[in-house]
Amino acid sequence: MLSYLLVLTVIVTAEAQRIQGEQKDGSCVCKLSSSIWAFPAVRFEGVQKQLQTCEENLIQFHKKIKDSNVQLPKMELTLKNIKTHLTRFEYLNSNGLYNTLHLQKLIEELDEIYYTARDAHKKSPSKQTNDLLKELNNARKDVENMYKNNIFNLETMKSRLRDLNNRVQTCKTIPEDFRSTCHQRIMSNISSPVVTKLNSISKSYISGAWGREAKRDSKERYWEHCLVSGHQHGNTIRMYNSYEDFMASKNYKDEYIASAYSHKNAVQGSGTILYDNTVFYQCYSTAEICSFNITTQATRRVQLAGAGINNKFPFCYYSCRDWTDIDLEADQDAVWVIYATEENHGNIVVSRLDPLSLNITHTWKTQLFKRSVTSTFMVCGVLYATRFVNTYQEEVFYAFDTTTGQEINTLSLPFEKVSAGIANLNYNPVDRRLYMYNDGYLLAYNTFN
Repeated sequence: MLSYLLVLTVIVTAEAQRIQGEQKDGSCVCKLSSSIWAFPAVRFEGVQKQLQTCEENLIQFHKKIKDSNVQLPKMELTLKNIKTHLTRFEYLNSNGLYNTLHLQKLIEELDEIYYTARDAHKKSPSKQTNDLLKELNNARKDVENMYKNNIFNLETMKSRLRDLNNRVQTCKTIPEDFRSTCHQRIMSNISSPVVTKLNSISKSYISGAWGREAKRDSKERYWEHCLVSGHQHGNTIRMYNSYEDFMASKNYKDEYIASAYSHKNAVQGSGTILYDNTVFYQCYSTAEICSFNITTQATRRVQLAGAGINNKFPFCYYSCRDWTDIDLEADQDAVWVIYATEENHGNIVVSRLDPLSLNITHTWKTQLFKRSVTSTFMVCGVLYATRFVNTYQEEVFYAFDTTTGQEINTLSLPFEKVSAGIANLNYNPVDRRLYMYNDGYLLAYNTFN
């Protein structure tokens, strides 16, 4: 039995030793050293410490797993929100808007600008138009050199052509009294709200537009237009013959622009304006501008070439305000259209619309991305853009002067509001007030310009 234990111990401890034995009195006697079975206390303590450390690490690991189970859903939601936000911009990549353009397309655009400048020079020769023609000829030579030497600096050339085009548009015929009521070129201040009231239908109508008849020498009338059907469409405009009636929401008349919300002549979006007894707005689900004469009940249409619609280029600085792809403004004797195109990389395009002939007479291209803006308005041929500051404050931060083609990015004209979202903001040249549709509230401001 002893020999068995000896062998077992030796096997277990892996410290086998050969021991000589003596035969004595018919027995085998061995002298063994008990030191080989000494308890490994030091090693045991080391293992015990490792076990304790491992247990602590395991507890920490379990805690991290528990925390991760709490944080992961939040991270997944954040990631989902980011992906949803980025989806709106996928067209920039999928449609190749930032890819270099083909040289032939560039030459065609250059020729179109040249012919426009040449016609303007024939109608009204000046040093300005003559210099433009020279610059356009130089640009054509540069494009030919790009083609000849295989030097593709197309984005720089595209920016150069945009600036030349803006100058050409300014040289085209514009009425002499175009800026007659403007005391200075750039707005200097916006007052606190001088009018604040809810729309006359319901606070739930968070999208729409309102204002005053914008044509000079016209009788004083106020109008209100609320969007229904998902804050997208409308078919009536509410008219008031006095300021008192408007403030009291009484003695109004609802004019039917179309027979139904889904009619081809119905209103889409909140970019509506009233000028010379005529409602100008985006036609239902198309890149067209409609004009509805209240007296004759007649509707006319004009195509807005290349304009993005159906929430492709809405105002979207803080949170996207849907169905704001096309914004109409009135100023002096013209109606202005603010929109964006793929050709201009989603940046704002400004077009001047003759309200009588319903033709686009001038078009300027800015470098301001439309989705980086809350709203826009026009004053004396100058486009202004606003951005969100907080729930109760907005700021005019940008201006584009159609007279010079100059862009100003250093403006800071703050003004108050009563809610976060702005559906419409328009300037009236008659009383020089800004009219804002602010999440169902109707606000007006005095301007200093």
